[in-house]
Amino acid sequence: MNKPEANADIDIDEQDLVERLKKGQQWAFNVLVNRYQGRLLKIAYGITLDHEDSLEVVQDVFISVFKNIQTFRQDASLATWLRKITINQCLNWKRRWKRRFKWSHESIESENDKTLFEENKKKNDPETLYKGKQFEKNIMQAIKTLPEKIRVVFVLNAFEGLSYEEISKTLNIKKGTVSSRLHFARKNLINSLELND
Repeated sequence: MNKPEANADIDIDEQDLVERLKKGQQWAFNVLVNRYQGRLLKIAYGITLDHEDSLEVVQDVFISVFKNIQTFRQDASLATWLRKITINQCLNWKRRWKRRFKWSHESIESENDKTLFEENKKKNDPETLYKGKQFEKNIMQAIKTLPEKIRVVFVLNAFEGLSYEEISKTLNIKKGTVSSRLHFARKNLINSLELND
């Protein structure tokens, strides 16, 4: 069989992709990265709150997947498995750095001075763009203040669009816990944003 193009990920279903990954086909790994990298970066950024660290975490995720794809039993979807690995890598990253240094984040913007949400913005007048950028900075600063357990749940819901049930399964917590953590996150974010007005 001929090797498909790396951008042919639209034509390959998840089961076929996993089989090809298990056979060690490099193009399949390229498809995996192209398909999931953006989503995993959003999760990692939401937890680490640092662009460079997010890139490093996601790179570690793909290395882990490459080494451990044979252990993937397909009990859950590939996206769920990747999401879980990403969360664990982020939490391990935080523990590792906490032991070395006092944990702090300075960067809430990427290297090219765009905030996390700015990529999806339509071009507007300068005043609207400025206000939007300030609002996004305020949101990211507010997210930064959330306790880790609360922030992880919020990121999975707000950035990844997961349902309460999906978050519950991903983090191995009860749906009621997901609900209360989201309520706490939203309440604190609203309070933080009101203080900035």
